[in-house]
Amino acid sequence: MKRVGQFAVVLAAVASFFAWGTEGFAAEPIRIGYMATLTGEGATWGQHEREGALMAVKDINARGGVLGRPLELICYDVKGKPEEGVSAIRRLIYDDKVVAIGGSNYSGIQIAVAPIADKGQVPVVSSTATNPAVTVDPDTGKVRPYMFRIVYTDPYQGKVIADYLIKKCGAKKLAIIGDVEDAYSEGLTEYVKRTAEALGVENRFWGFRGGDVDFRAQLTAAREWGADAVALTMYYKEMGLVIKQAAEMDWKPLFMGGDGYSPNMFEIAGKAMEGTYWVYPMNADDPILDPIKAAFRKEYDRDATEVLNVVLAYDVVLMIANAIETAGVAEGPAIRDALENTQDFKVTHFVWTVNKETHDPLNKPASILKAKDGKLVFLEQWKPEGAPVK
Repeated sequence: MKRVGQFAVVLAAVASFFAWGTEGFAAEPIRIGYMATLTGEGATWGQHEREGALMAVKDINARGGVLGRPLELICYDVKGKPEEGVSAIRRLIYDDKVVAIGGSNYSGIQIAVAPIADKGQVPVVSSTATNPAVTVDPDTGKVRPYMFRIVYTDPYQGKVIADYLIKKCGAKKLAIIGDVEDAYSEGLTEYVKRTAEALGVENRFWGFRGGDVDFRAQLTAAREWGADAVALTMYYKEMGLVIKQAAEMDWKPLFMGGDGYSPNMFEIAGKAMEGTYWVYPMNADDPILDPIKAAFRKEYDRDATEVLNVVLAYDVVLMIANAIETAGVAEGPAIRDALENTQDFKVTHFVWTVNKETHDPLNKPASILKAKDGKLVFLEQWKPEGAPVK
């Protein structure tokens, strides 16, 4: 299903989308929901996602809405917690009567809300939740019918981390540090280990529990074991502390982390961030993103620090709007079918085709970034098998 319509046009002129008003609709709005972490750890991601989603809604409404009706966004704070996600999705489906939902960016939340989305027959499109169980039930091996995602998965991301550290950087002994209580961290850890083992490289895991702030015991053990590289399979606060504490111990292995990264890590780790490597779903400095960054600056009078989250949330809303338009009705089951059959739909940062077997995006490349002079610099795109993507 290849569509070239009003939503493709939206992308071409995103920088000027605030030039049009949203008044003039006689029809009732189509309600869509969004689950975002607006408070607590991870709030920097959720706040940017809410802002990106609102930008997309405003843009679409300025261009005539969907099916002749305006979109209305209802966003709830899930606080980075599965139980809050369950409460939010129930309100969205049964009280607010939304027809589709964007977010969240936590795998644990998405896994918790999946049965509710399936029962309520309302599709959910996640922004950065990467655990395979978000869209495929691990007990049955079958796709969760109403769960989708825009980002790649932990198996893919984990393969990239291990493959790049070993093949590109020459790592011989790989330490892995992760959160034993977090679904995202557990999934990423598993596939870093699998890939390292497949490549014949020794690896060991050191765990911690959410809320820990002292990682010197893990770092000491990894250094004594002889690790020359460390894969960080958690979120930005802990990653920043690990990198900072390693520098304080005067230990400087190769560090590489996943998309739990945030620019706020430079404030946590300071100069110790220099030379670290990161896997990211996109290159935030790609000129193709300049229009949406300029639009964000115009609307919110500041630069976006979490460009990834702004763009992904914006694109999730575009995807949902396109599916509603394609379905021809604002009803959950029809929107779900349209989402599942999406092919070659151009959003802001890539061309989106849905894998029907997994509800993941097909052929989404990973960007390799390196910390240099207080910011991340794009190096190259990388496939798990090690061949650079041109």
